Amino acid sequence: MNISIRQLTAFIKVADNGSFTRASDQMHLTQSAVSGLIKELESSLGIVLFDRTTRQLSLSAVGRHLLPQARRILNEMQLFENEASSLTSLAQGQVRLAVSQFAASSMPAVIAQFAKEYPEISVSLLDCSAENVLEHIQNIEVDLGVGTELEFMDAEDDISADLLYQLPFCVVMPDSHALARKSEIVWQDLIDTPLITLQGPFIEQVTAELDERIANHIQQARYKVNFMSTALEMTRQGFGITLCLPYMPEVIDWVSANGLQMRPLTQPVKMRRFFIYQRSSRALSPASIAFKHFLQGYFATHFDDLQNI
Repeated sequence: MNISIRQLTAFIKVADNGSFTRASDQMHLTQSAVSGLIKELESSLGIVLFDRTTRQLSLSAVGRHLLPQARRILNEMQLFENEASSLTSLAQGQVRLAVSQFAASSMPAVIAQFAKEYPEISVSLLDCSAENVLEHIQNIEVDLGVGTELEFMDAEDDISADLLYQLPFCVVMPDSHALARKSEIVWQDLIDTPLITLQGPFIEQVTAELDERIANHIQQARYKVNFMSTALEMTRQGFGITLCLPYMPEVIDWVSANGLQMRPLTQPVKMRRFFIYQRSSRALSPASIAFKHFLQGYFATHFDDLQNI
């Protein structure tokens, strides 16, 4: 059996596009050449990868099963090429990074600073949902991942995590709000106050280990949105108050400039931890090692003040 990278690439492109024509355009080959590659692959394997009709092209049951394996093989080859290239010089290489929502907000600034010190190292950024960070690492689609501890709870043994930074949960409210006059704001103060919260894992982390009454109040918030920018603007417009993490200096500046206050919540003080993830069984390339060390140094310098607002 002699399976080529070109055959696997053709398999993936045709599967993704559902069309030989579009796949051939992306591969810069003729349609007949791509069709030939698929036929060669099917002949080598002794199986049918696509169900073909006059109107439709779709993956066969076997094709759907094998497609993730084909992606993994090509990702392995890309990783091999990247590591071989970066070994020649630290001034060259590529870093592939997956980040969840809150981490993604601060990452462009980090990458911009990194590029000034390592202009020949390319950093690609994949922003995704929190639960997908580890999946991209496990599938070798990225070298490093940055996200919260929630992702790590269900991680495989092959994933290692290093604490990157931690931030306190805060409440954001208008300057005119009654809570803004208090010297200390505790979680119980949120009872009977309209809340604006983010949907998804954010709520689970907020309410963990809180008193049942306040946890239920947060879980049943009057408004639930997808983006922190929406929650902050709704707070500014007087819909209620929102829970937030001080994940960027720009966010704190925006809050202050728009007649709002951000205050940490106490009793208890709750922190959300962010980690940098990688596969334990796979050595990082010199370029990825350089970026990881830079990332750790950046957050150690820039986030100390945010942990104690």
